[in-house]
Amino acid sequence: MKHNMAITNEARAFEKALAAQQVGDHYLLRLFVSGITPQSARAIQNIRAICEEKLHGRYELEVIDIYQHTDQARPEQVVVAPTLVKKLPLPARKLIGDLSHRERVLVGLDIRPQEPALATVKDGLRPRQWRAGEESRSRTCRQKRVLGC
Repeated sequence: MKHNMAITNEARAFEKALAAQQVGDHYLLRLFVSGITPQSARAIQNIRAICEEKLHGRYELEVIDIYQHTDQARPEQVVVAPTLVKKLPLPARKLIGDLSHRERVLVGLDIRPQEPALATVKDGLRPRQWRAGEESRSRTCRQKRVLGC
């Protein structure tokens, strides 16, 4: 019975966010944390700061403690905490960690487009140029290098 009620509430939140998406990009975020740990507290603080600064009320953030609500972590296949799940706007994404790497979080949430890495030069900063032979690398390798994975 409790499980059905959780699904119903999740469906309502999803439908509400989907309707709001037609007006503008509305973000439906779920942050899974593991109790009251320093890393969980940092994750909550970091995502709230990013949402308030960049999304200006166009988001719905639900913080879920996986120790108290294990039934909500299973459908999302959350195995590590903290994990941020972006349900809307599509595509759905998962971000793992305390969300302290602000630029990576913004790219992961599609708030800021991914830009080439910057390199310091004599005159200041400019976009890094591709080195010779780098074109032959696979797309996955280039993505890992840019994201720092």
